[in-house]
Amino acid sequence: MQKSTNSDTSVDTLNSTRQGTGAVQMRIKNANSHHDRLSQSKSMILTDVGKVIEPISRHRRNHSQHVLKDVIPPLEQLMVEKEGYLQKAKIADGGKKLRKNWSTSWIVLSSRKIEFYKESKQQALANMKTGHKPESVDLCGAHIEWAKEKSSRKNVFQITTVSGNEFLLQSDIDFIILDWFHAIKNAIDRLPKDPSGSSRNLELFKIQRSSSTELLSHYDNDIKEQKPEHRKSLMFRLHHSASDTSDKNRVKSRLKKFITRRPSLKTLQEKGLIKDQIFGSHLHTVCERENSTVPRFVKQCIEAVEKRGLDVDGIYRVSGNLATIQKLRFIVNQEEKLNLDDSQWEDIHVVTGALKMFFRELPEPLFPYSFFERFVEAIKKQDYNTRIETIKSLVQKLPPPNRDTMKILFGHLTKIVAKASKNLMSTQSLGIVFGPTLLRAEGEMGNMAVHMVYQNQIAELMLSEYNKIFGSEED
Repeated sequence: MQKSTNSDTSVDTLNSTRQGTGAVQMRIKNANSHHDRLSQSKSMILTDVGKVIEPISRHRRNHSQHVLKDVIPPLEQLMVEKEGYLQKAKIADGGKKLRKNWSTSWIVLSSRKIEFYKESKQQALANMKTGHKPESVDLCGAHIEWAKEKSSRKNVFQITTVSGNEFLLQSDIDFIILDWFHAIKNAIDRLPKDPSGSSRNLELFKIQRSSSTELLSHYDNDIKEQKPEHRKSLMFRLHHSASDTSDKNRVKSRLKKFITRRPSLKTLQEKGLIKDQIFGSHLHTVCERENSTVPRFVKQCIEAVEKRGLDVDGIYRVSGNLATIQKLRFIVNQEEKLNLDDSQWEDIHVVTGALKMFFRELPEPLFPYSFFERFVEAIKKQDYNTRIETIKSLVQKLPPPNRDTMKILFGHLTKIVAKASKNLMSTQSLGIVFGPTLLRAEGEMGNMAVHMVYQNQIAELMLSEYNKIFGSEED
């Protein structure tokens, strides 16, 4: 930085000779028309023997480093709080939507950011090219939430940063994804909500890395010696910002009027503009609309699987192509005539994937929320026969759509188990697949790992004792 041209520099040198000692003192003074500049002084004392006693360093750069060490910890001291493998998909970059592409990443969570590596951090750092940095997420001001609607996968949550980046993280193992969710949420909660706080820390960090005297002088010149055209630019920006605010207020007002005047969902349905959906609707609503106790789509899927999928390896465990499943979902929701024997549905895993998605998207699961705790208590009973009788009694108390759909579904799954030697799907395997999909607690995430054990056990028991639970209802 160049020194001010208005400053005057004067050097006064005082020399005096005493017996055996000598002193030299130099003082530099800088001043301008507004205020006195910071002064720096250095002194050296020469002893009789010619040794130099070094003065205590008063350089402001060193001083700022000592002061700021307590304010900003060095970046290398950011502690790693958690790391491990998760499925990651980046769906927005700076507010611009991206195509969702899942990949396995090694996630490293520190006190204020997340870093993504393709492999474990130690291996990645060893193989990383010079100058290359891993993708990272600044958690300051970020938002985290569960995002079930963003993916057909289970256990998905989303992180949104202040810069408009959006990431989805997922794991099939319930307790692992819960642990990650709470760890990241706690890290976000510890950080300041106002992103400007991080920019202030960045400025302090810049002071630490550069000469404080020069930097402070630069800021002082900017404020007190601002040029008129800069002031005009500032006034323009302020005026422009005010006009933006008024525009936003007008848009909000118009949107509010539009929303209050728009027709209700019932009116649009009566006019035929919006058709009733199959996916995402309550089970009893679908059954009432079709005048049955089992949805037509469920029957069609079961018939297709029993016709050409009983011997397929990993049936119901292997996932079908998601894009094709979504296409099938769209056709069903539009009430178009569905023929699952069509060549476009030849992959039976697409049919099984759509059936699982139907049950997963029910607003209330096949086992109603009000029955959840009762089924859990039943499976905890020590006596095996008592356990069967209690579950049978609960099934008989279910609403007809739930009971009849459950009977057809589990009857179909028993046929899958009968072919286990070919499709490799045992009772335990189907229990793991269908337990969490058909049976879950209402609005509860904390005990997912514990409930998952009971969910699987209930599904397994209803498969292995299907005839006792469903076969004697009328006796």
